[in-house]
Amino acid sequence: MAWTEADIPDQTGRVAVVTGANGGLGYETARALAAKGATVVMASRNQEKAKEAEKAILEHIPEAGLDPRSLDLASLASIQAFTQEVLSDHDSIDLLVNNAGVMGTAQIETADGFELQFGTNHLGHFALTAQLMPALLRNRMGRIVTVTSTARYFRKPLDPADPHLRNSYDPWRAYGQSKTANIQFAVELNRRLHSSEASAVSLAADPGFSDTNLQKESVRLSGGGGMSRFFATITPAIGMTPARGALPQLRAATDPQAGGGELYAPKWITNGPPVRRSIGSGLLDPDELEMLWEVSERETGVEFDVDKMVRGSE
Repeated sequence: MAWTEADIPDQTGRVAVVTGANGGLGYETARALAAKGATVVMASRNQEKAKEAEKAILEHIPEAGLDPRSLDLASLASIQAFTQEVLSDHDSIDLLVNNAGVMGTAQIETADGFELQFGTNHLGHFALTAQLMPALLRNRMGRIVTVTSTARYFRKPLDPADPHLRNSYDPWRAYGQSKTANIQFAVELNRRLHSSEASAVSLAADPGFSDTNLQKESVRLSGGGGMSRFFATITPAIGMTPARGALPQLRAATDPQAGGGELYAPKWITNGPPVRRSIGSGLLDPDELEMLWEVSERETGVEFDVDKMVRGSE
């Protein structure tokens, strides 16, 4: 039988951090986890929308444990402030869902000078995960789920000398690069956790075609580019609802049978119930994964020594 939201095990007593929880897939993920008893840290850049999301969840789940927090993944300072606040209030974290992202934008730089898509979708989540890792390691079965997309199929290898594509910017190449980085980060993080004999695991999820506000934001941030307008037009017609699109990341996050390093995605690539899918050997080159990690540490200035963190948690 197809895996559904009803299959999520009881989450009472667990603490989950969900990025981009104010709308779309993040909202549905936060809602579903809260409905099963989790305390959900709703990490959102837009606090006005975050308050609306919190209110909407509480209207249907009055007992929901929600903890809205401000987080801008395009700012390393915001990430540091967020993690310090969360760690001061939550000694351990059971689940981190790296969900937030932007798509198909014009050539825009973050506050730290990163290309917006690579900076937000990957580097921001890399820094966030590193800083929350001590709390995730305090939990016996911590999980990190990072959301990729079908855009990983259109990738070109990351150029360590120009990861921000300053010399050859294309909005969809940049998006594909960031989504490739998402899945490669998930895989490499799990390898390092496993190598260090940590109980925490890292997985990846792909929502397929889901009809969220991402497409409209893409039009806005691209200046109305043709590809952005195409996706904004076609996705409402063929895309899954946000609730269905969130199922792959919810399964990766909560299914007791899900294992580290796995990818959960729609059965028919862009649509369908969430199933475990092959990642593909082209994305698993050890040298490429190592290079991404090195570039990520270099660009963010964040040391992410998993083995050292694991030994420090023992």
